[in-house]
Amino acid sequence: MQTTAPRASISWSAGKDSYLALLRARAAGLDVRTFLTMMDPDGSSKSHALSPGLIAAQVLALGGIWRAAEAGEGEYGEVFARELNRLRAAGHSHMVFGDIDLQAHRDWLEPVCARAGLQAVFPLWGLARSAVAREIIERGIRARVVCVDTRWLDESHCGAEYDANFLARLPEGVCPCGEGGEFHTLAWDGPGFSRGLELAPGVQRRVASRPPLVHTELVFQVPTLMVCA
Repeated sequence: MQTTAPRASISWSAGKDSYLALLRARAAGLDVRTFLTMMDPDGSSKSHALSPGLIAAQVLALGGIWRAAEAGEGEYGEVFARELNRLRAAGHSHMVFGDIDLQAHRDWLEPVCARAGLQAVFPLWGLARSAVAREIIERGIRARVVCVDTRWLDESHCGAEYDANFLARLPEGVCPCGEGGEFHTLAWDGPGFSRGLELAPGVQRRVASRPPLVHTELVFQVPTLMVCA
């Protein structure tokens, strides 16, 4: 007797960890086709500062449907909870996250999902960070570094491909997955992509972090999507 796979959404940053969590969740039998990204009021994605067009193209190439939810300062929790309720009402039963080991984050996510009637799923949870980094590269996941925190990394790391060479260049004490916010990535090709994104290099810009983040300077280098005639 054929059974229907549980319908799931994924909390989508567009980075390498979300991508690996997506692959693992789909392999585990979840029907993950809805991608939820939290956005800033200026229209870019939170933390990664990616444009809507870039994420939409990425999700489309991964066979998904993209949902964007804008949240201003102090609104994240309310907006996120509202989106979870909408997902449950639309027939979703599970919510996938790419967290690895930040317990405080999981302790917040599980109850908010439960209140919406969703089961929180953490495909990467408890894995060694070095093992996650190795699996990303071994699976052929292609990603580019789009943001670095200058407390840990200088601007030469921004815009680099996430590969063995990048990992070898990381200073001692920097997480190979950037789990502490040391850097963020954009996945642009790999398993499950119908076609890799064609990207043009972006221009680096430096900005001061905003609360509730620790005061620091961030360097962004977000590529632009090339449109073929």
